[in-house]
Amino acid sequence: MQPAHLLQQVAFIKEIDKLKYIQRKTKLFNSERHENDAEHSWHLAMMTIVLAEHSNKPIDVLKVVKMVLIHDIVEIDAGDTFIYDTAKNHTNTEEELLAAKRIFGLLPAEQAADFIAVWKEFEDGITDEAKFARSMDRFEPLLQNTSNNGGTWKEFDVSYEKVYDKKKAIKEGSAGIWKYAENLINESVEKGILKK
Repeated sequence: MQPAHLLQQVAFIKEIDKLKYIQRKTKLFNSERHENDAEHSWHLAMMTIVLAEHSNKPIDVLKVVKMVLIHDIVEIDAGDTFIYDTAKNHTNTEEELLAAKRIFGLLPAEQAADFIAVWKEFEDGITDEAKFARSMDRFEPLLQNTSNNGGTWKEFDVSYEKVYDKKKAIKEGSAGIWKYAENLINESVEKGILKK
């Protein structure tokens, strides 16, 4: 007979496999294939490890990695909301909280509480770790869209003002990465892949 904790953890591991089926609007670098949430989370984790030195403040890198790996798990139930969606607000919703409680609730109670707390910390965006995690979350799609000749910006007729407004949150976690990102946004306008 297996220990109850192990059975709960395996159930959670099986459940989160569904993240691989949640398609995002953005496409892989220089590709026509849409990214899925699992790929996105993995990429953010790698970005965190590689770019941590650019954080505005010293951060617990492992905690940020944990944040970016679990931040979109709620989308298994709630679905992915496109950041430039005009019908549905891209903020923490009651629907996402219910999803967090259900999915993380598959884990043993102490682990579930920890995962929910880390997920909420990311959503609140107040701690230095959350600010850097959110910077990574905003930076990756910017890199994708610039590699894809405008990508979702062109596809969904997103303006410079909207992009700038959503991406300026990068500055909260990393002024250096924001400077780089701001230059990419402005170059995108000059290249005609982002309308001003």
